[in-house]
Amino acid sequence: MKIALCCDHGGLALKNAVVKYLEEAGHEAVDFGTTNECSCDYPDFALAAAEAVARGECERGIFVCTTGIGISIAANKVPGIRCALCSEPLSAKMTRLHNDANVLALGGGFVGVNLAREIVKVFLETPFSAEAKHQRRIDKISAIERKYCK
Repeated sequence: MKIALCCDHGGLALKNAVVKYLEEAGHEAVDFGTTNECSCDYPDFALAAAEAVARGECERGIFVCTTGIGISIAANKVPGIRCALCSEPLSAKMTRLHNDANVLALGGGFVGVNLAREIVKVFLETPFSAEAKHQRRIDKISAIERKYCK
């Protein structure tokens, strides 16, 4: 699977660990930055990576900042992105099953490498349930995007 990754300085160490894990698992990691620990702004990196997912250039995304909150908010401004902040595997499973989330946000200051690997594995391996009620809700989210994201 081709996966877009991005982070700010607060998420760099975890993003790099996730990239290594993905490559070991046979995935293609597309790194949208940052690549150093200099203070930077997560929306710059979230926008580029989210656009790649929205355009279909990458199948999924994994975005990291210190808390995961800011980068998930920024990612969710891009139409077609359903980014979920997950701190444990069950949330990652449920957001794939019910929301067909295409981007996972992680908090580099809250989630360690081993837990992140588990969360990422579940996020990538869990399919969307395609149940009618969940698709209906996703369609309603898309309608909100069409109304406000012009």
